[in-house]
Amino acid sequence: MKASKHSPRALLCSVLLSIPLFGQAETVNWTNWLTGQISKHPDVMAATEQAAARDADAEASEQPLYNPELSVGADRTGSENNFEAGLSQTIDWSDQQGALKDKAKLIRLSAEADLNEAVLAQTSESLFALVEWRAATRAEEIAESQQHRLDALLEQVEQRQQAGDLGRADAELLFLNLSRQLSEVAQAKAAVDRAETQVQERLPDWRPQDGGIPGHIWPALASRVDNDNLLDHPSIAAARARWQVLRSEAEVVSRRAAASPTVGLSGGRDGGENLVGLTFSIPLNVRNNYRAEIQAANRRSLEAEARFQALYRKQQYGLAGARAAWKRYDTQLSRWTELSQGRVQRSADLLERQWQVGDLSTSEYLQALGQRAESLKTGIELEKQAQLGLIELLSQSGELITPFQQ
Repeated sequence: MKASKHSPRALLCSVLLSIPLFGQAETVNWTNWLTGQISKHPDVMAATEQAAARDADAEASEQPLYNPELSVGADRTGSENNFEAGLSQTIDWSDQQGALKDKAKLIRLSAEADLNEAVLAQTSESLFALVEWRAATRAEEIAESQQHRLDALLEQVEQRQQAGDLGRADAELLFLNLSRQLSEVAQAKAAVDRAETQVQERLPDWRPQDGGIPGHIWPALASRVDNDNLLDHPSIAAARARWQVLRSEAEVVSRRAAASPTVGLSGGRDGGENLVGLTFSIPLNVRNNYRAEIQAANRRSLEAEARFQALYRKQQYGLAGARAAWKRYDTQLSRWTELSQGRVQRSADLLERQWQVGDLSTSEYLQALGQRAESLKTGIELEKQAQLGLIELLSQSGELITPFQQ
C-alpha cells in the first residue's frame, strides 16, 4: 500500500488547508499539530490498517485465477517401468479475472473513502471537543470573577453595616447570592474537567496550556458546497463505493457461474511404448446452475444502491439544516456583539459606583450583577453554538477534510 493513498497523515494534511488564510505559518503549524494528534487516535489507526488490508484484498483479486497443475505417475508391469507426466490448465473462459480487476479498483476506492470518512469524523469530533472546552473555560472564568466580586462586596457590606450605613438584610441577601455562586463555580469547574477529558481522549498529547482552536482560523472558514458537490463527501463516496463493489461482485458471480474448461497435455511410457495424450474437461452445470448465487449477489447490489441513495438524500437535508442552524446562531452572535460593544465589560464598575453612592440598593445591585453575568454567558453560548454550527456545516459538506492528492 502506498503511503500517498491511505496514510492518515497525508489525508489530514489537507484538513482545512484549502482555506486561503492557511498560508500563515502559525496556522500551518497548528494544522500540522492537529494532523499528528488525530493520526495517533486508535480509531484512525484502525481505519488505516483496515484500508491496508483491503488494499491487499484488491491485490489478491488481481491475481490469475488458476495455476497450472502438474501430475506425475509411475508403475511397473512385469519387467517394464512405466511412467507418465502431465500438465493441465483451467482456462478462464468467461474472463472472471477481468471482472475481478474491475472489482479491485473499486475496493481501493472504497477503502480510501472509508478512511476519509473515519478521518473526517475524528477531525470534527476533535474540533467539537476543543470548542466545548474553550466555552467551558470562559464560563469558569466568569463564575470565578463573579465569586471574587461577591467576596469583595461582602467585605464592603460588613464594613458599611458596622458603620450603620447598611442593614443586616443586605448582608443576608449577599450571603445567599454568594452561596449560590459557590455552587455555580463548582459546576463550571466540573464542566471544564469533563471537557478536558473529552479533548484528551481525542487528541492524545493535548494539554490545557495548548489552548483551543486559534482565533485567526475562524474568519477564514466558509462553506461553498451545494447538493451537486455532495457526491464527494466521504460518507457518500464510501456508500457509493460499497454499492459499486457489490455490483462488480455480482458480475464476478455471474461469470463464475459459467463453466471453465480444463485442457491437459501428458506424456510418458507404457509397456515400452511412448505415450502422448491430450485431455479436455468442462464442468456440466446441470444439477446446480448457480442461479441462486447470482440472484443473491444482484439483490445485495440493489440493496447497497438503495442505501446509497437514501444516505445521499439524508445528507442533502442534513447539509441544508446545518447551514440554516449556523446562519441563525451567527446572525444572533453578530447582533449580540454589536449590542454589547464592551458595555458588558464596563458595566460592573459602573454598577459598583452607583451602589456606592446609593443610586442602587443592594438587592438591585446584586440583580444587575447577575444579569451582567448572564449576558456574558449568553455571549459565550452564542459564540460556542456558532462555532459548533460552522464545524457541523463543514462536516456535513465534507469540506472539513479534502481527499489527499499527490
